[in-house]
Amino acid sequence: MTVFLGRFSRQLGPGVYAMLVFDYVGWHDARALHIPGGITLLPSSASLGLNPVGRNWLCLRERHLSHPVLDDYEAVLQAVCRA
Repeated sequence: MTVFLGRFSRQLGPGVYAMLVFDYVGWHDARALHIPGGITLLPSSASLGLNPVGRNWLCLRERHLSHPVLDDYEAVLQAVCRA
């Protein structure tokens, strides 16, 4: 998650500020993350089971993303777009 936040922050234009909503899974633990400037994390109290995006990710992981080796961001992005 720290790597994602770093890459995400570099994609933001000058003066752009982002607020990301996240759940409480282990790798989203804000105490263990380096959060770049310009980004604020907003913890969600919604259960992953109630989150429609969470259900979409579950479907993608189970049916399309669970077996291939995806070794970089572009590979993940391409796999998600194909799915």
